Amino acid sequence: MTADADADVVAALDAAGVHRYTTGQVILDDVHWTVRSGEHWALLGANGAGKTSVLRLIGALAHLTTGTVEVLGHRLGRVDMRELRARIGFVSSAQKVPLDATAHTVVLTGHTGTVQPLWRKYDAQVRERARELLAELEIKELETRPYGVCSGGQRARVLVARALMAEPSLLLLDEPFNALDLPSREDLIDAMHRLALTRKSLATVTVTHHLEELSPAIGHVLLLKEGRVLTSGAAEEVLTGEWMTTCFGRPIEVSRHEGRWLARSGRR
Repeated sequence: MTADADADVVAALDAAGVHRYTTGQVILDDVHWTVRSGEHWALLGANGAGKTSVLRLIGALAHLTTGTVEVLGHRLGRVDMRELRARIGFVSSAQKVPLDATAHTVVLTGHTGTVQPLWRKYDAQVRERARELLAELEIKELETRPYGVCSGGQRARVLVARALMAEPSLLLLDEPFNALDLPSREDLIDAMHRLALTRKSLATVTVTHHLEELSPAIGHVLLLKEGRVLTSGAAEEVLTGEWMTTCFGRPIEVSRHEGRWLARSGRR
């Protein structure tokens, strides 16, 4: 690999494995995978396939048992995980957020990586940055609205804005569409597509269960099965009926319309 190619690598797993010592269970085994600047990946697989475990590794939220993981030029085990996490955007519907905090306050906490706001850390420039991100995600009108009364789709976009406060090179989304209704899902998909178009160097990795939730910006897919990589590569090469059928263990038909994907179970 050339020096230029090395510079483009945002995250790389080399023979990465995660084992549960108490039971001997293998969570991940011999995972090889590279994410480069500006790439947008989807992680797909059945429940228990290891999707969230992979996301936690490249999010500097978990340690590996075997192999190596490098994120933003640092190898896990040789870097302060807290400092590394501060440079990675992470979005999950399970994130703890004070329900009485305004959307603007929730976004501000992304600057300090805290659940509760640290007001002395937020100068005028930081506060304005939070407002700009709310505008970028097209939810500027939520600035003074309590997070707890926002809709599911609005909350998801607030969390994306919060994750962007640190100006990350890598944005991780763990099932961000969970429990969203159709309009909210489409609003979030549109938002992610706009980010891909306007932030050319930002790499994203999205864990989801449904192809319908992938924005047209998703160009690469990693399929996991029972803790191992089944295949990975360009979306049009991976998102086929054959690969999806092998991954999920039942006949699946895949189609595409105007850049959006659809999967449905075929007849046995």
